[in-house]
Order: sequence, then structure tokens, then C-alpha cells
Amino acid sequence: MTPKKSKEDLTLPVIPLRGVVAYPKLNLAFDAGRKETLFAIDRALKGDRKVLLVAQKDLLVEKPKAKDMYRVGTVAEIIQVLEVRDDLFKVLTEGLYRAEVKRFQRREGAYYTAKIEPKPTQDFKEEQDIDLLFLEASLQKVINLFEQYAFDTGSIPPDVVAFAKKISDPNHLVDFISENVNFKLSTKQSLLEEDDLLKRLEKVIFSLNEELQLNQYSKEIDAKVKEAIDKNQRDYFLREQMRTIEDELGDGTSDVHELDVLREKLSKSLMPEEYREKVDKEIERVSRMPANFPEANVQLNWLEMVINLPFGRVDEEAIDLENARTVLDRDHYGLKDVKQRIIEYLAVRKLKFEQGETSVKGPILCLVGPPGVGKTSIARSIAEAVGRKYIRMSLGGIRDESEIRGHRRTYVGAMAGRIMQGISHVDTDNPLFLLDEIDKLGSNFRGDPSSALLEVLDPEQNNSFRDHYVEIPYDLSKVLFITTANSADLIPDPLLDRMELISISGYTEIEKMEIAKRFLLPKQIKENGLKKEQVTLPDETIRKIINYYTAEAGVRQLERELATVCRRIAIKIIEDDIDHYSLEAENLEKFLGKRKYFYDEIEKEDLVGVANGLAWTSAGGDTLAIEANILPGSGKLELTGHLGDIMKESAVAALSYCRSRVDLLKIDKDFISNHDIHIHVPAGAVPKDGPSAGITIVTALASAISGKKIRHDLAMTGEISLRGRVLPIGGLKEKAVAAHRKRIQEILIPKDNTRDIDDIPESVKKDLKITPVETVDEVLEIALLK
Repeated sequence: MTPKKSKEDLTLPVIPLRGVVAYPKLNLAFDAGRKETLFAIDRALKGDRKVLLVAQKDLLVEKPKAKDMYRVGTVAEIIQVLEVRDDLFKVLTEGLYRAEVKRFQRREGAYYTAKIEPKPTQDFKEEQDIDLLFLEASLQKVINLFEQYAFDTGSIPPDVVAFAKKISDPNHLVDFISENVNFKLSTKQSLLEEDDLLKRLEKVIFSLNEELQLNQYSKEIDAKVKEAIDKNQRDYFLREQMRTIEDELGDGTSDVHELDVLREKLSKSLMPEEYREKVDKEIERVSRMPANFPEANVQLNWLEMVINLPFGRVDEEAIDLENARTVLDRDHYGLKDVKQRIIEYLAVRKLKFEQGETSVKGPILCLVGPPGVGKTSIARSIAEAVGRKYIRMSLGGIRDESEIRGHRRTYVGAMAGRIMQGISHVDTDNPLFLLDEIDKLGSNFRGDPSSALLEVLDPEQNNSFRDHYVEIPYDLSKVLFITTANSADLIPDPLLDRMELISISGYTEIEKMEIAKRFLLPKQIKENGLKKEQVTLPDETIRKIINYYTAEAGVRQLERELATVCRRIAIKIIEDDIDHYSLEAENLEKFLGKRKYFYDEIEKEDLVGVANGLAWTSAGGDTLAIEANILPGSGKLELTGHLGDIMKESAVAALSYCRSRVDLLKIDKDFISNHDIHIHVPAGAVPKDGPSAGITIVTALASAISGKKIRHDLAMTGEISLRGRVLPIGGLKEKAVAAHRKRIQEILIPKDNTRDIDDIPESVKKDLKITPVETVDEVLEIALLK
């Protein structure tokens, strides 16, 4: 019926429904939990309890707006509201009449109201041009289809069908059927919106026929699935019967085909003849085993592993020195020693091949250097340069010898060691095998993996390597083994003796600049969705990133900082809508924050008792300030700064030397006995140890005792003897690079380390004066100001 209120009064709260369409003259129960819906219900309950129920177009929209709701709905009266829990209510409504929304309006509390116009349904008896017989036939068709749908699906109770037959109003019948049949939401909404009675009946008839057809197809699919499942169960039952019969006869045939394949592979394998007979016998033995015999699977796995090994099958190498140089230079900047050693290896192999020799034993190279200098990537480039397949095996944390040698076949879950697994995977006898982080091997009650590697990495023994699982001796002499380590000191001596060490000490500032420009920056520009022409980083900007935001021998942290820069440039390009951005050095702190390191800051003036030393760390070289102070006392020596035993011994030796040279220091012979001496190395939380701080400690001590100042632009490294000799040290290149980075003008080194000066980069030697010294007297003569 048409409401009595005027159009100005027909403004009602709106309740959006998900997946449901409300119809006139029908009750609808739904759950209400959305805040907006609860506001609308509250508004209706405070008024005449009338609401407009409209369907959402998209079920997934959590907070529908006006565009997300249909424009035709049903005005309903709220009959009952029950609280299920704090945030959920059950609402029962009765549909009154259809209505069309003229305008949605958003209210406080985020719910909507709608100004509506009633959309009354005309009585079919009032229609003069309707064919009553056709109408009657249509109604009967609808009832019959609805009854058939209820019977076929079993989802509608018989009393619902009986009630439908008693409905005399055709429009009410259409609404009732639409509510009870699982029509699509769009179909239900179109039935609500349609005004023409015959068209509504036509749509219902069409939709019911469609649902009946879909139900028929679903039944046919279910029947086919059931038939397939029944067939699979029958086949499984027959196979189990066949297996039982085979077990009773002791003549399994289920693995015959697999064994035939293994026999064929064995005939094509290059396995030595003395072991081929053993494998052939093993195949015959397995063929006589029952199919479900536990040992059969173990032996089959072993046969597959052994027969699939390459046994002398090698890939042809591309021994082209020019191409090798190109590949190595393309992927890595600097590293002359490493590249030269690879070129030497290739040259030797080329000459051997030209002389008809093919059994050239591969060298065991060990790349030693701090993290981030590119040891692993060098190995990958070497594999490409020599045309070999590449295998990487990480040794970090391995404590089980079986990881190298494999398990014996008698153990449950036995498998080959990772060496043989790698060879089997690449299917060639001459791959490049990288053993990464060899200095981080462990050992426990399961054995010592480093001892198991002795045979693998010995060119004189690895031509008959025996894996516990494979059992057959295997020739590893054609494999090019390369190992990496952060420190050679942690590699066991017997293992170290079998390898050729190549030291990669780290990169200078100039080398890092080139690496950043050639490799790291282009890579990060691409990975962060930018184009090369969109980003510019001047040399000064990159230099500041290297000096003030990284402290490493390698370039990993540098790459991370460049990635951060690229990401923030991407934000600038999007937000400012620009095509290009150039990051100048003065704007760097806006992108990376405050400086993390201050390499260019040294003492600005000469001080008493403060000497600059040079130290080697796993991240490269560094400078180390050593301070000494003299206090009235009884000759006691105090050492602070988390020093190791070696540095403590150096301090004692330095004090003994100063006691013996009171004449040189021009002090009273009882001066040291009447004073306490305190030697301190700043950054006390960081452990410090090593045999190269002797002359630095004695210089700081001599300065404090004599009162003479030490040159602030001077650094030194070297150990001392009690007689005042300066002893040689290691890591000179890294220490010189660190001094150059700190803007030191001159360094003092032991005279015996003169041979290592050639290892220092030219860019460092050009700006840094390097002075060899032989005695402590020479050191004090240079370091102490007159």
C-alpha cells in the first residue's frame, strides 16, 4: 500500500544488507554489527521504527558509500532487536513496500539516510490489457518449477512449498519464491526493481529453469567424481592383491621397469670396470628381493646415486685468457693478485692441453679477507671465466663429519655427503666447487669435518676420495676447489697447508668509489625501480657516504647506504613530481641522518702522552690512540682499555725499555720508581690485542715521563724487544689505508716490513710518508718534539 506521509517526510535511516534483498510483506532476520548500522537502528527505534533496507553491490565493502548501494529497496518496520553479544545484534524486520532512493545523505555517526519515493506495486486486477489465462498459466508454471526445485535440491521444506501454493497475490508469490531460492544477488535485485508483473514472472521462470539446470550439472559432476574415486579404490585394491601374491611367491615384479632403467644407465656410465661388476651384482640382488622388503628401497636409492655420478664425464673448458680477463674485470674492480692467479692457472692448463696432457690437477685456492670484499662473487666469476659449472657449499656451523663424507648405508636415512651430492647435481667431473666460510667449521661428538676435508683438498689424495655412502673411490682431482675464509688464523694448520692463500685485504677509498659508481649504484638504481637518467650522485656525495657512514673493509654497508639513498630519491621523484634528482653532498644528512663515523678527525694539536697507533681488524685497518699518564706513587703499572695478554706484555716491555733509557729521556733514575704509570686505550668496551702496539706504547710512555709532546700527524706500528729493536708486523696495507683515511701525514713502520710497501696502493703512497725504523731510539727521535 502507498504510505500516507508526504514526500518531504519520507526520509528514513538506511541499513545496507550484504548478500540479501528484502521484499515487501516478508519478514527478514539479519545480524547487525557494523557501527553505522547500529546508529541507523538506534535512530529508527527512537522514531517510528521504519528503516530502508537496501542491498550492497559488493559484499566485500566493509563501509559502503552511496555509490556502493542499489537505488531500490524495501521500507521495513523493526519488529524486534536482540543483543547476541556486546558488538552484535539480531534484528527482525517486516517488509512494508518498495521504495526508490532519490538522494542519500550521510549523517553524524557515519550512517546514511535516504529521501525516498514509494514504488507501489499495482494490483493485476486493475490491469485491463493483461491476459488472465496467460497469467494463470505463468503462475502455475512458477509453482511447478518451485516444487521441482524443492524436490531436486532438498533444501526447501515441504510446508514452504505448500504455503507458496496458497498465495493468491502474484507479486507476493514472486517475492516469496525469490527469497527462498538461491538466486544470484543481481537476479534478486532485478526482481525487486521490476514493475511489470508479467516480466517479473518471466524472470522467475527463467531463473528457476537455470537453477534446475545447474543442479543437474552438479549432480552429473558428482557422479563422475564418485565413479573416478570408486575406480581408484578398485585399482588400489587390485594392486594390493597383486603385491600380496608377489610376496607369497617371493617374486616381486613391481620394480622390474626401474631396474631395467638402471641397467641401461649403467651400460652407458663411465664407471671403472672393477666397480661395475659390484654394482651389477647389487642390481641383481635387488631384483630378487620382495617389493616391500625394507632393504630394497635402501639399495635402490644407493644404486641411483652411484649410477648417476658422472665418473670422468667432463665439460669442455673455454680456455680464453682474453675472455677470462674481460669477465673478471667486468664483475670486480681491483683485486689484481686474485685475477693474476686465475690467469696463471688458465695459461698453464692451455699449455698442458696443447701438449696433449689432460690430467692437470686443479689448485686449491683459499680467498682470505674480511666480510664484504667479494670473495664468494669472485668464485662465481671464475667459474664463468673458465667455463665450468658452479657449486657452492656453505661450511659455516657444520659439526658433523657425515656432511662431508656421507653416512654409512647401515644407518636409517643414510645419504651421500654434500661433496658427492654436488658432483651428482651438476653431472660433470670438472665443476668449480666453492667451499664457503671454511674458517667457521666446528666439531663435536659426531666427528671433525675439517679432518674429513683433508682428503678432499689434497691434490695428491683426492683422486680416490671415498664417501662412506657411495663406497666406490671417486676422482676429485679434476674439480677446481676454491675456499673462502675471513681469517686464516682460524683454519686448522693441516688444512691450511693444503691450500694456496690469496689475501683480499679490503678496498681503499678510491677503489670503493669506483666500485660504487660501476657496480653498486647502477644495481641499486635498478632494484629500487629507478632509471639511470633519474638519479645523479656526484663523486663528493659518494665519498662522504664512504667516509662518514661506513666503517668496513668491504662494500656491503656502502651498498646498503646507497640503497637507502635510492629509496628516498624515489620518494622525492614521486612526491615532487620531478624527472631527475641530484643528491649534493651538503644534502646528504637529510637522507642518511647524522654522520656515524669521523675518519677525518685526528688530534688538532701535539699532546703529551698521546700516541697514534695502527691496528688490524677483521673489517680492515684502523687507528688506535694510546694514552699514558704519570702520577705520584710507588712505580705501579696500571693498564686499562680491555687489553689482551699480548698488549699487556708489550706495555711491560715498553716500561722496561724506558727504565733502561733514563739518560735518553733526561730524567732522574728514581723517577719511575717514585711514580705510578697509567696506560689507557680508549673504547674500553672493545677487546684489543695484537703484537703491533709496542712502539706506540713506548712512545706514549716516553712522552709522559719526559714531558715532551708527540706529533699529532704521526702514526706508528711495530713490536719492540727489550733491547729496543723494532720487530716486523702484519697487515701493513690495511694499516696504511686506515692512516690515509684518517688524514695522517706520516707513518713509522718496522724496517723489516719495507718489502710490504709495494702492496700499498699508489693513491695512498702518494699522500702518505712511510718511514721505516729499526730501533726505538729512531722512533722517539722522530715522534717526540724537541
